[in-house]
Amino acid sequence: MRARLSSVDHKWWTLFAMCFALFMIMLDNTIVNVALPSIQRDLKTSPANLQWTIDAYILTFAALILLGGKLGDRFGRKRIFIVGLGIFTVASMLCALATSDAELIAARAFQGVGGALLNPLSLSIIASTFPRKQLPTAIGIWAGVSGLGLAVGPVAGGFLVEQASWSAVFWINVPIGVVAVLVTLWAVRESKDPSTRHLDLTGTTLVTAGLAALVWALIKASSHGWGSAYTLGFLGGAIALLVLFIVWERHVDDPMLPLSFFRRRVFSVATAIVALVGFGMFGVIFFISIYFQNVQDYSPLQAGVRSLPMTMMLMALAPLAGKINARIGPRLQLTVGMLLSSAGLFGLSRIGVHSSYNAIWPFYALMGAGLSFSMPAVSATGMAAVDPRKTGVASGVINASRQVGGALGIAVLGSLGASLTNSRWSDNLATLPADVQAKLTGARELVLGGQGAEVGRMAGPEAQAAAANAFVHGVSGALLCGGALMLLAAAIAYFGLWGFKMPVQQERPVAVEA
Repeated sequence: MRARLSSVDHKWWTLFAMCFALFMIMLDNTIVNVALPSIQRDLKTSPANLQWTIDAYILTFAALILLGGKLGDRFGRKRIFIVGLGIFTVASMLCALATSDAELIAARAFQGVGGALLNPLSLSIIASTFPRKQLPTAIGIWAGVSGLGLAVGPVAGGFLVEQASWSAVFWINVPIGVVAVLVTLWAVRESKDPSTRHLDLTGTTLVTAGLAALVWALIKASSHGWGSAYTLGFLGGAIALLVLFIVWERHVDDPMLPLSFFRRRVFSVATAIVALVGFGMFGVIFFISIYFQNVQDYSPLQAGVRSLPMTMMLMALAPLAGKINARIGPRLQLTVGMLLSSAGLFGLSRIGVHSSYNAIWPFYALMGAGLSFSMPAVSATGMAAVDPRKTGVASGVINASRQVGGALGIAVLGSLGASLTNSRWSDNLATLPADVQAKLTGARELVLGGQGAEVGRMAGPEAQAAAANAFVHGVSGALLCGGALMLLAAAIAYFGLWGFKMPVQQERPVAVEA
């Protein structure tokens, strides 16, 4: 009976295991954002370190995702996938047990290592398990679970934070991880790529160090100044390391990042769009999560529910993206999708301290509609530009671009928002009575974190209003910048894909980006 079950149904149990693990990763992408204000208050973290609780995860995920795929090809996809599950689960426990922001940031970085092993290998295992006729169905289910994780995350996070504490958003990964390991051990068959012999550890080290130095410089720029020796020193070091990475990748036999892909205009366009989307959207989600709870005074659950218009639009419309692509082509679809996202961000940039939710949710929905049209199409377009035998590596490059864009987006938009908040707070502070100003020594960090209520407890309602106004001014500027980036992505899609048509048939199914 066991042999019969294994031979007939093991592939569907394999899909279940891959989807279970992917659900955990996608859930973690959104569930943590709802917990940020609670983490901020409990661990008394600075705004810069609060950014690092997100960036540390994204950065290690992005820098190691290509290596994760190669490790699986070289040593066995099932074996490395289980290692990734173990790392992610243990790291989630360490996040939950963290008693300081430094401990949490370190655990989040470790969690990103696990995610970098899980994400590319889940698709590789599915592709090696299912026959070609059933593979599109399996990938469709896999991608649908990704959207479900994104949608459930904010509400589940809000519920867990309210009913328990912020640590519960990490504890929830532990039982999910244990079940995924058991099912993987039982159902998944081992597979390898015998042609993969080299891992390019030098390239991995260079790109990881370069990206870390770049993000560090951008996050610290708001406190040290953009022209300071500190900021310029890290920026210079980051540029030097990334240039060395490119030089190394051009001369190594089996590079982690095949630079030849970027000689194809269509692939470069797709990668640029994905990076810009990550840049704009990750930073926006970071700010809005804090705005809803610290400024609008919503509970974590209320904030999670209010983020649903975007994620529900993603779930509802993403399945239609393939049919739309077949009718109008990727150029028009991506252009329209980016324009919708841009309109959503420009609309959100008009938020104020006392904005009604009815003035917010339509723009959230616009952003979700734009992303649902764009993301599947940009992945398919990038895959169509490369040799079908290289779609796995190409998918990893596109996914890594999104994560790198997200890390830089949180850093840059965070610094921009902090600079604008600082400037407005200085102006607002000057208008307050002298006795109120005297009570606000050391309040700047609270203002930068959107903690107007704490400022109010220090110096009264007038100071609270001034602090909230300054923070929202910074958020508005960051959202405007995000809208401009989506507009740039629309222009790149419109002009960069001029004359491109999707191939009628692909030798292999296109990998869908989670």
